[in-house]
Amino acid sequence: MKAPCDEAAVRSGRAGSPCKTEAAPWILAATILGSSLAFIDSTVVNVALPALQASLHATIVDVQWVVESYGLFLAALILVGGSFGDMFGRRLMFVLGVAIFAAASAACGIASSIHQLVIARSIQGVGAAFLVPGSLAIISASFDDKTRGKAIGTWSGFTAITTAVGPVVGGWLVQHASWRWIFFINLPLAAAVIGISLWHIPESRSVAARRIDWLGALIITLGLGGLVFGLVESTNLGWSNPLVFGSLSAGLATLVVFVFVEATVSSPMVPLTLFRSRSFSGANLLTLFLYAAIGIFFFLLPLNLIQVQRYSATATGAAVLPLILLMFVLSPWSGGLVARYGPRVPLVIGPLIVAAGFSLFAVPSTGSSYWKAFLPAVVVLGFGMAVTVAPLTTVVMSSVDQDHAGAASGINNAVARLAGVLAIAIFGIVMVNAFGFALKHELADLGLSSDVLHEIRSQEIKLAGLDLPPNLDAGTSAAIRTAINQAFVFGFRLIMLLCVALAAASSAVAWLFIPASAP
Repeated sequence: MKAPCDEAAVRSGRAGSPCKTEAAPWILAATILGSSLAFIDSTVVNVALPALQASLHATIVDVQWVVESYGLFLAALILVGGSFGDMFGRRLMFVLGVAIFAAASAACGIASSIHQLVIARSIQGVGAAFLVPGSLAIISASFDDKTRGKAIGTWSGFTAITTAVGPVVGGWLVQHASWRWIFFINLPLAAAVIGISLWHIPESRSVAARRIDWLGALIITLGLGGLVFGLVESTNLGWSNPLVFGSLSAGLATLVVFVFVEATVSSPMVPLTLFRSRSFSGANLLTLFLYAAIGIFFFLLPLNLIQVQRYSATATGAAVLPLILLMFVLSPWSGGLVARYGPRVPLVIGPLIVAAGFSLFAVPSTGSSYWKAFLPAVVVLGFGMAVTVAPLTTVVMSSVDQDHAGAASGINNAVARLAGVLAIAIFGIVMVNAFGFALKHELADLGLSSDVLHEIRSQEIKLAGLDLPPNLDAGTSAAIRTAINQAFVFGFRLIMLLCVALAAASSAVAWLFIPASAP
């Protein structure tokens, strides 16, 4: 799911070098395709996770790193990526980001081990940190106030379509070709983006470009990296392991240092003075809670649908289409809610509707029909997000003065992506422990030998993708697989209830921090 302030980032910029009329369609084509590369990749990979797990014999921790490595570098460096474009040239950094993303995609496609894939995904995240803010900045610089609204509408509409179609196409490639093709398909798209950009997009820079906060970028990357590493690897190594304890301690200490650094440097990547605004702080706290729930949801849902419910990869990619379409269709309507009711009402009600959607996802067991079990939950969740996102963007942008609007939207984007990274790391631990607890009780009544029990329990970290012991009769294998599926559903339900709590917390934050009338 796209971050809430992408359109706001475009609106906050100023037209540095308005494009010629004939170049406008080409600029939109390049920025739409470039943005879509990053948007699609983050969702398509989730659909491919079960196939990745089976092909590379990966544990759930390995699969977490496939997602986390990309999200970590994107979240940590996206603000720096925007500063690079302002200083060195927006087209240059956009093209460089697309090139890095394409090269890393090729490396992902030929990866022969999970470790190679994680390294390549990390490089993909670096490329995305340049191309995402670059594409938004190019639209800002290329269109004046008269044409910008139409350009944003076109960009938003087409990126919504590609984001919706991407998981379906990716699922089809996983099902009928190989998971490797979800990365290889990026190469011709990237080549087209680079060609169009070099041919039709004029270079532009900011005349008031700030110094780049190199120290802040390094510290936030190390701090988040240490924190995420400690959380994710705690499932493998245990909390008492010196590497886990040391990583968590160093990560937390580094994040504290980051706050002090940002308060003292002349051009901070995160201006702390913005958080003096109560509504801006509240909007970002709401974003952190809500997008944490969304992040772990989109991580676990494909595993549930493919490994437990036995959906095809194509059907799994199509399962969330109603959510994306609802957000796209209802965005213009929800954008007017602030003018009619003020920002607090939709930001209290929207997350509560999201909470209702998550609670519906906690109901289905195994073998449930999509139309009866999952579609209502998808529709309710999509409606709740549609009510929430546009008012949230409005609050972020209206909480600060115009000179800081770009920084405000960038920070909120980074918070949304960081929320997903932290949620997958933290709730992944909860999921593994809940699965192991339930599996122990499910297997207790099957009368299995101690050797078989030990072999199954030793693979708990694979969740529903664990391999059954060989030489079991068909009846025993079926009974064990049923126990595994029930244990996964138990863990999935627990996570959905925690997502309900996060969404409800978002609503409470809106009630406490967001003003009844627009700032």
